[in-house]
Amino acid sequence: MANAQSANALSAVEAARKILAGTLSSVDLVKACLARIKETDGELKAWVHLDADHALAQAEEMDTIRRAGRPVGPLHGVPIGLKDIIDTRDFPTERGTPIYSGRKPASDAALVERLREAGAVILGKTASTELAFVHAAETRNPHNPDYSPGGSSSGSAAAVAAFHVPLAIGTQTNGSVIRPAAFCGTYGFKPTRGVISRRGILQTSKSLDQVGVFGRTLEDVALLSDVIGGYDPSDDLSYARPRPKMLEGSRAEASIPPDLVWLDLPYHDRLSEDARAGLDEVVAALGARVVRATVSENMTGLVEIQRVIHEYEICHHLEDVFAEHWDMLSTSLRPIIERGRTISDAQYEEALEVMASGAEFFEVFFKDYDAVIAPSAAGEAPKFGGGTGDPVFSTIWTLCGLPALNLPLLVGQNGLPVGVQLIGAAEEDDRLLRTANWMLNELQSGAASEQGG
Repeated sequence: MANAQSANALSAVEAARKILAGTLSSVDLVKACLARIKETDGELKAWVHLDADHALAQAEEMDTIRRAGRPVGPLHGVPIGLKDIIDTRDFPTERGTPIYSGRKPASDAALVERLREAGAVILGKTASTELAFVHAAETRNPHNPDYSPGGSSSGSAAAVAAFHVPLAIGTQTNGSVIRPAAFCGTYGFKPTRGVISRRGILQTSKSLDQVGVFGRTLEDVALLSDVIGGYDPSDDLSYARPRPKMLEGSRAEASIPPDLVWLDLPYHDRLSEDARAGLDEVVAALGARVVRATVSENMTGLVEIQRVIHEYEICHHLEDVFAEHWDMLSTSLRPIIERGRTISDAQYEEALEVMASGAEFFEVFFKDYDAVIAPSAAGEAPKFGGGTGDPVFSTIWTLCGLPALNLPLLVGQNGLPVGVQLIGAAEEDDRLLRTANWMLNELQSGAASEQGG
């Protein structure tokens, strides 16, 4: 891990504040990040495209703008990493597969346009699993390179955890932000479906693909989500309504203690013993604020619904790619594609109807609760080479488009991070972040009381 005094260890909020005040230059910050990458990425392999000269040129431009007294954005001069399925006009976007080797987009993704407007420095592209699906990238876990960082946003999570950049962006179609955030010990936040435009991002599932962010503080993921959120009529799921104010939510004090619920779901039997014990301790520490509830079989059936939609849609969206480049696909992906091709139109349409009913259920459900508290993953990261981990602990929330947040609160038996997940109501992301702020303060004050006692 980085020296706490190094510029690359600053949070994005701290770095932006220092750059605005003139006590830190963007060039110095970017140099510190590049030095950290040079020191550690030979082993971690978080980055697939990095151009130091281009990054420093962007930083110099941001410093010149600030010194001239011209307007600056909320991420002015702050470096960021982008998952390599997000189009950038000045970097290749190869989508984690040799099929797209050397691919150079003509224009930026919508969220990259917003980052540039906010003054961010695009440092480079972080590693993705093959086509943002199951086949692992070469990235290692920064806490122990013998372990996986998770997927599919492998490089984004690892880069933030390793202090390469304060912020990075990934995507989630099942558990591809929350799970790597949990394994790498960062904050990971997937806002409500439709908050962030997906234009210019590899489409694997038009119904399920969502953008998420990584940072080392709650404020940082909130700020980044504010910056890249916005209506885009070219994205069918983008909505023309005001967005929740994420940063305000992350800083807000709850006027009354929130009501949380723990749902006993059948797949919780996949939790490791240490993860279960840690989660039980968190729930116990929150006391009466957490209600334990059972769920109907209809809810657990949503896991299969997600699979049907995901596999059907990826087969249709990338049909030409799979037909022309079958031999270039991994042996991990091929059987999933073959299975997806057997899903009928009727099965798919029925799955879409069930997904819509699930979203409607949670609209009513969250009238009684501020957030669901849940596992982020089964426990610690698996060994490298053993896959990227089970995504099932995110499946239902992603399917229903709900905002979800990983809190890096626990440590497992191997000394690796174990995450705690909070899930909130759709389009009430600010409420979820406020609840998370309350929970972090509550757990911290409880721990301080125990030490004092």
